[in-house]
Amino acid sequence: MPEGEAASRLAGQARLEALSFDDLDAWADDDHAAAFRAFLRSCRALDARAAELRPAQAPERDLLAICRVALKDPDLPRPEARRFFETHFRPFAVVPHSSQGFLTGYYEPEFQGSRTPDSRYRFPLLARPDDLVTIPQGESLPGIGKGLQAARRTEQGYEPYPDRAAIEDGALGSQAKPIVYLREPGEAFIIHVQGSSRIRLTDGSVMRVAYAGRNGRPYTSIGRVLVQRGEMDLESMTLARLMGWLKDNPGPARELMRQNQSYIFFREADELAPGDGPIGGAGFPLVPGRSLAVDRQLWAYGLPFWLEGRLPLTLDRSEPLRRLMIAHDTGSAIVGPARGDFFFGSGEEAGNRAGLLRHAARFVVLMPKAQR
Repeated sequence: MPEGEAASRLAGQARLEALSFDDLDAWADDDHAAAFRAFLRSCRALDARAAELRPAQAPERDLLAICRVALKDPDLPRPEARRFFETHFRPFAVVPHSSQGFLTGYYEPEFQGSRTPDSRYRFPLLARPDDLVTIPQGESLPGIGKGLQAARRTEQGYEPYPDRAAIEDGALGSQAKPIVYLREPGEAFIIHVQGSSRIRLTDGSVMRVAYAGRNGRPYTSIGRVLVQRGEMDLESMTLARLMGWLKDNPGPARELMRQNQSYIFFREADELAPGDGPIGGAGFPLVPGRSLAVDRQLWAYGLPFWLEGRLPLTLDRSEPLRRLMIAHDTGSAIVGPARGDFFFGSGEEAGNRAGLLRHAARFVVLMPKAQR
């Protein structure tokens, strides 16, 4: 991606400041072989022209050329992997005009569930409705507001897709097709926010669900709303505390969750092996600790990003973050040139750490060098 094109897209939001690899704190200490393996996942998808789950900026010719080089020698050890990135990329600090870079975390939750509803399992995840039309980036449909990213197809044309409250109240009618049921509305909501889940079914098997579409309405962070209302303070906000609050306050929790108009639809991802991560926006399984969600309107999947900041271990402890990550995913809340979401992995421990990450971070994008 020529920096001229990137700079043009970032105009008014950030500038790109040229660096050397010597300017990157602890660059030599990272496991570049692990980053290279994550990069190869993007390269295989790009080389195969595989469909993206949530389309991002198209990769530029130079990135594709670098991927072809990488695929010729996919087993690079750590020193050679470092040399590969230094040979084929140039680091640029992404410097926002109005604020610092900001990093949050996400994960693949695991909950108990049932394929059939009963008195214990009552809260569904829905399959993608047949009348849902996703609006590609930069495009529009007649009668649909500019800020909406999906529409409902009707015999009369297009109309805005119902929001979360309307869907929960039955607005989809026969188009609402549950694929699994959860115990708590808060559990279903967290899966909506994370975009995937492992669900341990009543027969002991594990079902994987993956993102299949959304209603195109704007996303609102209910954690931020709770902080603004004074229910919690930001410093002590954790996923466990949020889940506990939702469970202990069912009436207010229902109203709070409806503040987030965005609604996610799912499919059963039976193609995933038990050891695979969930499927990201680029269309393939994510890599814990190496996959990064970015703003898809600004960046292409497959771009490497060097991050500098702190990673929380507990509420009171953290460790340095000095790591090369690859853009594999996106999210409705991930908006801006120096805004990212760090994928921690699956399960409770990953969720605990993901819920603690709300930190300033330095973003450095590795731009592809021109390939002859």
